[in-house]
Amino acid sequence: MVVLLDGAHLTCEQVDRAAHGSGVALGSTTRARAAWRTATLLEGPVYGRTTGVGANKDVETEAAGLDLLRSHAGGAGPRIEEFRARATLVVRLNQLLAGGSGVDPALLPVLAAAVNRGLTPPIRTYGAIGTGDLTALATTALCLVGELAWRPPAEGVRTEKNAQPEDALAESPAPGTRAGEPVPRFALAAGDALPFISSGAATLADAALACHRLGVLLSAATAVAARSFLAVEASLEPLSPVVQRGPEQTSVAAGLRDLVGVTSPRRVQDPYGYRAFPQVHGAALDALRHAERTVAEEMNAAPENPLIADGRAWHNGNFHSARVALALDALRAALVQTATMSAARLATLNDPAHTGLLPFLAEHSGGSGVMILEYVAHSALAELRHLAAPVTLGGAVLSLGTEDHASFTPQAARSALAAIEPLEIVLACELVASVRTLRLRGVPCDLPLDPAPADRPLDADLDVARGLLPGLAPR
Repeated sequence: MVVLLDGAHLTCEQVDRAAHGSGVALGSTTRARAAWRTATLLEGPVYGRTTGVGANKDVETEAAGLDLLRSHAGGAGPRIEEFRARATLVVRLNQLLAGGSGVDPALLPVLAAAVNRGLTPPIRTYGAIGTGDLTALATTALCLVGELAWRPPAEGVRTEKNAQPEDALAESPAPGTRAGEPVPRFALAAGDALPFISSGAATLADAALACHRLGVLLSAATAVAARSFLAVEASLEPLSPVVQRGPEQTSVAAGLRDLVGVTSPRRVQDPYGYRAFPQVHGAALDALRHAERTVAEEMNAAPENPLIADGRAWHNGNFHSARVALALDALRAALVQTATMSAARLATLNDPAHTGLLPFLAEHSGGSGVMILEYVAHSALAELRHLAAPVTLGGAVLSLGTEDHASFTPQAARSALAAIEPLEIVLACELVASVRTLRLRGVPCDLPLDPAPADRPLDADLDVARGLLPGLAPR
């Protein structure tokens, strides 16, 4: 389904969908056109239009135009993945539709064409500290003006043709285009250079992708926990509505009750991995919802400095993404709590005191069974703890002291993306062990995991379990 961009309603899920090839369509350009008309009439000092940038803010000059783009397209490190670069284009396009940049709105269908054809700018990993993704967007701008080549879509990447760039220049086909299709090009005016790059679109794109994927995994975590509840016949008393507090905790407990059904509890009280699951996992979902709301608000706002609104240019700091960094720091810390509980339940599945089976769910006495899963899970958990280190404790003073604070939101967003894999692995370890426990106890389980209990390599089981997780998340 094509994602409609209108500058007001973009969600994390839509960014993920568009990043993976759904295509985009443009909504109303009214606000973008209004800001552009205002920008053409501006008089007096306007940062980046009649002055230099950074510490050169007081130096009157002609708009730097291409020189500004060339000087700021200096990222380093490996190029980011295509889907992240495509998500960056989607977010920046939506922000421009929100109005406030003053950029020529004729640019909008050209950017949409790049998205729909799977073309992406060669954005480097390093270059931003949370006060605007200048290197990423300067690189994008140089692709638009023709000084850098767009990256063609990888083989197998689906592209759409839902937006035709009426203002693009027709020329010979470029990589990723077919004969007769114009290359997405646009001659940015000198005064549009800074307004175009004055955004944290690349960071927000990473944050949106992370929030969506982590949301799927956190939903799947409840389904994984439900199988462990059944496997050890944990008490459902802690899931009773009478003891729940707060909407997320209540929702988690209700969802778990529905998935587990009925058990015959063996113990008066179970370990915290079971008894306190609604409290801990509910807190993780609270952190996720807050992060999703924060990212969505920023993606549907005009972050530019200066902001073109109400007939003038407003110099401001809305490009600063401190609130996103704080939300992502909290989310990554919450992931560790959920993963720690998963590892704790895995330990009970290895313990005869909880399962009534042989240690480590082995086929015979002395066998290793799924012993190694605890090592794998704690290896991934250690990585998750490392990624949870708060970026907001850092600071930086740049540009001759003019820019004396930084949120390091790009680092927070990249760490959130990187957290997907270790969280997935921890949950997969629990899922493999819980399914084996259920089968050894004769409880039906229809998941396509290898039922053989003999000692054998479990890497293939973990790969399958990781692939199953998205399907376990409730729709």
